[in-house]
Amino acid sequence: MMTSLIVFYDGTCPLCAKEMNHLRKLDTQQRLHLVDLHSEEFAQFPDIDPVSASEILHAVDKQGRLLLGLDAVHKAWQMVGRGWLYAPLRWRLIRPVADWCYFFFARHRYRISFLFTGTSRCDNGQCSTKK
Repeated sequence: MMTSLIVFYDGTCPLCAKEMNHLRKLDTQQRLHLVDLHSEEFAQFPDIDPVSASEILHAVDKQGRLLLGLDAVHKAWQMVGRGWLYAPLRWRLIRPVADWCYFFFARHRYRISFLFTGTSRCDNGQCSTKK
């Protein structure tokens, strides 16, 4: 199966890295291409603004459409057969609240990661308690 979605994520965020590692394990048909914004590979995607991508999750589907935030998250989980977990967050009445929560998380992801994992930043696959 060919890659159907390229996901650009912040590999220095422990919770973000953990979610991407989980997606990677579930992606048995290799539909996802996960690209850490801090990797050398990211330079191969000049159309993705690194500042914008560090503020909100970016993904590009095989038609070239840009998906942002929870739309990108939902699509990535759909690709591994678990889209139903995030589908309610895209429902019309829930979507605005879910998007607000996502933006809050994205803005404070290092502090929130520290609260849940005891680490605030990862470097080269290793997480530390440095802020």
